[in-house]
Amino acid sequence: MGEYDRRNAGHRGGHNHNNRKRRYREDDEFDRRPTRRQYQEPVHVKVRKQLLAIAESPLKKIDEEVHEIATIVVDNYEDEEIRGNFLELSLQLVVEQALKIPFVAAVILAVNVKKPELANEVITRSSTILNDHFKVGAWREVKLLLRFLGCLQAILDDQGVFPVLEELFSRAVDLQTASLDDGLGLQIVKIILLTIPYIMASSASGLEELANALLEKTDIIASTPHPLEALVDPYPSIEDDDTNHQAHSIISLLQTQLQTEATQSWDLACIPRPWRKLPIENGVAPLAPTKHSLPPIIVPSTVSPGAQPQLPEMYFSVYADQDVETVPPTSNIASSILRDALVDTISTLDYNRNATAKFLIDLDCYFAPETFVKRATPFDRLREVDEGKSTWKPEDVAVDAVFSQLLQLPAPEHKLVYYHAVLTESCKIAPAAIAPSLGRAIRFLYRNVDAMDLELEYRFLDWFSHHLSNFGFTWKWTEWVDDVGLPSAKPKKAFIVGALEKEIRLSFAQRIRGTLPEPYQALITEAKEKDTPDFKYNSDHAAGTPYAPQAREVLRLLRAKAPDAEMQPHLSSIETEAAELGITEPLIPSTDAYMTAICFIGSKSLSHVLSCIERCKERLLALGPRSEAARRQIITSVMEYWSEKPGVGVNVVDKLLNYTILTPQSVINWALTDNIGKGQILTHAHIYEMVASTMHKVTNRVRQIVIARNQAELPAVQKGILDETLEKERAQMKELFSTVEDSLTGVASGVVDEMAESRDQDTEAEALLRLWGEKWLRVFRRKMAVEEAWIQEMLTKQPQEAELIDGTGEEAGELARRNGTTENQQKVEGDEDVL
Repeated sequence: MGEYDRRNAGHRGGHNHNNRKRRYREDDEFDRRPTRRQYQEPVHVKVRKQLLAIAESPLKKIDEEVHEIATIVVDNYEDEEIRGNFLELSLQLVVEQALKIPFVAAVILAVNVKKPELANEVITRSSTILNDHFKVGAWREVKLLLRFLGCLQAILDDQGVFPVLEELFSRAVDLQTASLDDGLGLQIVKIILLTIPYIMASSASGLEELANALLEKTDIIASTPHPLEALVDPYPSIEDDDTNHQAHSIISLLQTQLQTEATQSWDLACIPRPWRKLPIENGVAPLAPTKHSLPPIIVPSTVSPGAQPQLPEMYFSVYADQDVETVPPTSNIASSILRDALVDTISTLDYNRNATAKFLIDLDCYFAPETFVKRATPFDRLREVDEGKSTWKPEDVAVDAVFSQLLQLPAPEHKLVYYHAVLTESCKIAPAAIAPSLGRAIRFLYRNVDAMDLELEYRFLDWFSHHLSNFGFTWKWTEWVDDVGLPSAKPKKAFIVGALEKEIRLSFAQRIRGTLPEPYQALITEAKEKDTPDFKYNSDHAAGTPYAPQAREVLRLLRAKAPDAEMQPHLSSIETEAAELGITEPLIPSTDAYMTAICFIGSKSLSHVLSCIERCKERLLALGPRSEAARRQIITSVMEYWSEKPGVGVNVVDKLLNYTILTPQSVINWALTDNIGKGQILTHAHIYEMVASTMHKVTNRVRQIVIARNQAELPAVQKGILDETLEKERAQMKELFSTVEDSLTGVASGVVDEMAESRDQDTEAEALLRLWGEKWLRVFRRKMAVEEAWIQEMLTKQPQEAELIDGTGEEAGELARRNGTTENQQKVEGDEDVL
């Protein structure tokens, strides 16, 4: 108690004489705590952020964004850092984010009101960069910069951009006159046609006569079908009277659409016009903007084709046959304008799939109001939209653009997996909007599998199975139940089987079985559920395995990593026994036992099989020179062992090709000569994958050599070696394509031996197989035509620095050195795919 009194100064209650409340009150009234220093963003950082984010938010008024950016830049014009960053970033946005070009142009137009000299500097820099792109044939950048200058037409003297377009047209005429097969001339005309709408949508006036005159000229080229159009038709089996699926050349569509717009006073309703509300000075809008002369833009007399081969482009849509329009019809110029801006965005931002997906989701921010319905509007609700208003869904337009690239013929600009990733990311960002659109796209493509180009069919199959793997393998399989009972040669049944095989490769059979309705269960047998297939020589009494004891010894020795000397007696025993049984190629059964043992040991994973192949490489390499039949037996053994999971077998064959244990010719002969039969093998997705992958290795090697020999300052000795190698490799490539053509022609015309012997047994089934032969034949004829056109084009170009395709090549000197080595010493490393 005393202790308590002492602590409280003898007081047990009542008034507190320490006056603590008063002290705290004073602390509140006079806060002595140090204040946090406020961070103020540097002006150049603020301008950069605002310019990068222009038009991205639907909550901000675009005219206010434009006015604010222009005001800050003008007010800080003397600051070199701000001015330099603004100039650089503006033009960077033009070539990297095509959707923002009209909005960047609006900022420049606003700047021109107060600081014409800054706008003039932007125009001057644009012209300089444009000239540089003309020299190297960077045609996408040329198109985007011309579009930007077209949006600035109102502040350009005289005819502005039109003289440049006229000069471009002269080059296109020269190219088309030299060769009707030329694709670069079409690309140039396409650039002209895609620039005109933005010029006409600008704030300039009185340009109708110039535009109409230019359209009359371009009609000569645009209305003439290209000879290669038939090869890149996505629906070669569709009758001409089916307007929903009839293929249209993009350039001919553009020409027709612009001629229609010309009769409608150039409405161009979808193009945004943010320049309509320019900043007002002292309450009075400027009567006339300050105009600038466009610096000389020189189109080279001999234009460069650029890095990519220029081929005719066909317009492709996965929403063509709907009862309600969710994408612009091909009769509307919006279909081409929206598609072109989206494709440019997808293609230029290939290094960042997340950014690409975000732009696709926000598509409606970058075009005129009322162009689209509200995001994620259900398809059924579109029927309730008032007549005269748009029913276009922004997510459908975005998904359509991605599929147009994924299913582009003869080849997409980027790797297929990039387009897979863009669709996956889009679906993750906005599942409620994108998932229904993808569902309708899938149903459209599946309905048209029968008529679709075979290469596109397999691209669709690969994407479909890959996409399902990212979302729990869930799909409404009940919709396709009626097709499960179709014959295996029917394209829809082949698609279902191929998709399930792909899914099993991406997961495992038991899980995939659990996602399927009852009618599909029979397609996944119990054998597919085994992680490791059985070793067929385990039993002495199994049919077709008379060499079981020796094969088991080979397996035991391989597991023990024994040297070849210990293994040879057992293999020799197999060959002796085979000779006694009357087999003309005794090396075939010994090869089968040896390769089957390798497959069994390596069945756990890709690293296991690669390790085993590496150890046995010397023996396997020696088989080919001894017997071509034994070399093909390696493929037979691999594919028989993995018969329930053929995709894994194809992967192993691909690795054996990389080690040069197999040759491309042996793979093609095995698939399309030894096992062609009546053509049933052509219905299997994994066989197409094997043949297409093998042909790609051959054509890619030829391309590497061509690009290597075109490098600048290449020594004459090395160029001579590369020319000799190119001649040899090109001859081998042609021979391989000839082998493919001969085999497929036999199936397509029904003259292969087995068809000829049984022509009257099942005409409907054989007609289906002949159709498969025709589809295959079309694909590989196209591939051959594309390769020959590309090689001819590259050989006529001047030597220049060039990167090897896909990053898989070597420097010219190294490639020349390797071409002097023997075939068996070469090893091309493949991608480390999982089994």
